[in-house]
Amino acid sequence: MRAAERTADGENAPWGEVTPEAARKLLVAAVEAFAERGYHATTTRDIAGRAGMSPAALYIHYKTKEELLHRISRIGHDRALALLTAAADGEGTAAQRLAEAVHSFVRWHAEGHTTARVVQYELDALGPEHRAEIVELRRRSTAAVRRILVDGVRDGEFDVPDVPGTTLAVLSLCIDVARWFNAAGARTPDEVGELYADLVLRMVAVQK
Repeated sequence: MRAAERTADGENAPWGEVTPEAARKLLVAAVEAFAERGYHATTTRDIAGRAGMSPAALYIHYKTKEELLHRISRIGHDRALALLTAAADGEGTAAQRLAEAVHSFVRWHAEGHTTARVVQYELDALGPEHRAEIVELRRRSTAAVRRILVDGVRDGEFDVPDVPGTTLAVLSLCIDVARWFNAAGARTPDEVGELYADLVLRMVAVQK
């Protein structure tokens, strides 16, 4: 059975909003192909074949291969922004909000590691207009994490001399999970999220 035909696994879960079913199958097939071969080495024939369709069928739903990548990237970045914004706007101390941001962001990258690799590492393959749109979403995600760190410094919870640099380090740490996570490994996505949340809090905490 082609992976694009599976409906129960975590990799397909983010695409429920994509309709009709044929468009969703093509999108899931594109995620797998881009993650495995890279955007530039993947052809529309590769994608259609994984979805069990003809190349002509792909163009009914997506005008270009780049349009497929943009749809994948937009959905992924919207989800990432929603997770980080929810944590930043949540109740609790800065430490509690930072732990929630890291835990949820890491868990998302682990649960959907194939998707996340495409979302995070194929940005440069987008056209200028689409790339600018995604860069703005990334800027807003970065701002959400930076806001938590600023609050923590203000309240005396964090010792962070370089907030922009630390923000970048925290996000980079989370994003890298998509590169190495193995679903058959020793830790679950939730356990990795807990581990990374603890590591980040140790990194920024005021030393007593």
